[in-house]
Amino acid sequence: MTIIIDTDAGHDDALAMLMMMANAPQDILCFTGVAGNAAIENVARNIRAVQKMAGYENIPMHTGAPSPLKYDLVTANCHGESGLDGLNMSDIQFELDGLAPEKIVELAHKYSGESVILTLGPLSNVAQALQLDPTIESKIKQIVMMGGAIDVAGNQNRVAEFNIFVDPHAADIVFQSSIPKVLVPLDPCNDLLIPLDGFDDLKGHRLYDNIHSLMQHFISGIEDEIGVKGALVYDALAAYYLISPEAYILEPMDVVVETEGIHTRGMTIAEKRGKAKRNNNMHVVTSIDSDMFTKDMIGLLSKL
Repeated sequence: MTIIIDTDAGHDDALAMLMMMANAPQDILCFTGVAGNAAIENVARNIRAVQKMAGYENIPMHTGAPSPLKYDLVTANCHGESGLDGLNMSDIQFELDGLAPEKIVELAHKYSGESVILTLGPLSNVAQALQLDPTIESKIKQIVMMGGAIDVAGNQNRVAEFNIFVDPHAADIVFQSSIPKVLVPLDPCNDLLIPLDGFDDLKGHRLYDNIHSLMQHFISGIEDEIGVKGALVYDALAAYYLISPEAYILEPMDVVVETEGIHTRGMTIAEKRGKAKRNNNMHVVTSIDSDMFTKDMIGLLSKL
């Protein structure tokens, strides 16, 4: 398996990236940056900063468009001004090449039938890749996406999860594609809240101070925004699916995206009517073994 990690490089993205680099760095073809949690300039810098933390600066990084397909960019608040507050990034060098969609197309062909895309932010880059070359639908092995809210409230508006809300038109393109898809929505992620002392087992490790600082800022941002005290590590849970899929329960579902609604923009709507004909276009994660995840997260981070 080869992996493209498409990310908007916030705090939970950073955990996901670190876990993936700890698990099988040789499988990561590249990181692609997408505007979401922060502007694309910050995203690019943040990706490179996390790579430097892990010691895998050799993995290529490409950036995508600075805005969603049709809407103006909406950034997140809980990650702070930089999109990754708590990490000193004053010496980080990065480049905005704008080649993310083209690289996705190129790698899909080069690793036909082998490549998996892990999306941790809005789906803008993947949608643009599909628009550039629709034939990659048959080349990509799987897309694992953090996004959506099926039976729980949204975290951006009443019904929409942030990644889908930011670029619902991109999500609509990806959801309608024939690529095998796994969706990790808010529903099971909300059940796992990691307190700051949940990272204490890393004390003495070279990354502990940075991770502690990052999570301290993240937890403070989450508390200010939604009133819970702990790290909601959505993206790390999406990444972990590629490491230990046995920790997940999935259900096939027919899911569509609301692109235009005044109150429902970005809503992910599953067909739930008993006798309705279903076009199951993805598998949706409904449960995650939180104990297994927490133990393995610390174990992976300690390997770096």
